[in-house]
Amino acid sequence: MLLGVNIDHVATLRNARGTIYPSPVQAALLAETAGADLITMHLREDRRHIKDADVAAVRAAIQTRLNLEMALTDEMLAHALSVQPHDVCIVPEKRQEITTEGGLDVIAHFEKVALFTQQLTQNHIRVSLFIDPDKTQIQAAKDAGASVIELHTGAYADASHEKERQMELEKIQQATQWAASLGLIIHAGHGLNIHNVADIAKIDAIEELNIGHALIAQSIFIGLPESIKQMKNVIFQARCGRMGIL
Repeated sequence: MLLGVNIDHVATLRNARGTIYPSPVQAALLAETAGADLITMHLREDRRHIKDADVAAVRAAIQTRLNLEMALTDEMLAHALSVQPHDVCIVPEKRQEITTEGGLDVIAHFEKVALFTQQLTQNHIRVSLFIDPDKTQIQAAKDAGASVIELHTGAYADASHEKERQMELEKIQQATQWAASLGLIIHAGHGLNIHNVADIAKIDAIEELNIGHALIAQSIFIGLPESIKQMKNVIFQARCGRMGIL
């Protein structure tokens, strides 16, 4: 299972004081050295953390893959086509939200999603759609031409009690089975940390997790390389246990 490290909140800390540090580029390179399989960044409309120059600088510096999260807007499409990240993940976005609150409604925006997917794909950028674990949205993602979906794990991560958590986990498991039957590549992310990631990592068809806030938060206490290594170890143990290796 691949681990994408989201470095948005390194930029959040930098912007809090208007300095040039900590550097997202330095964070990306450090993450790669510590075992990150790709670097994820979300260039939001209000530029609250990552800036345009950050995306270009990280794209030029890293040796792995850049996964650019972006809203379904013409501005962001033009930016992605200019920067040429390896992957684009189209996400919903509202200025008033603290973080992404749910999955993209592919059905409601089907024509625009299909158009963006076509243009990005024609420019050799792989397209992922960040959606809720819902069969109708998964089918719409497939119909829109996306080759990858990223399942929103927020409801699972934020569950207030075990029964609710298990219910949300089952939704993700069923959604994963459905998506795999359609031939989609499946990623997952949002709200995952070392305490809740194992059950998601055990789902065979999920190939990649994108995690940010928990890694950056933990890095304050133990450093970014150790935070990434700790996360990868939890994922590895869960994955191996699922396969009967351990």
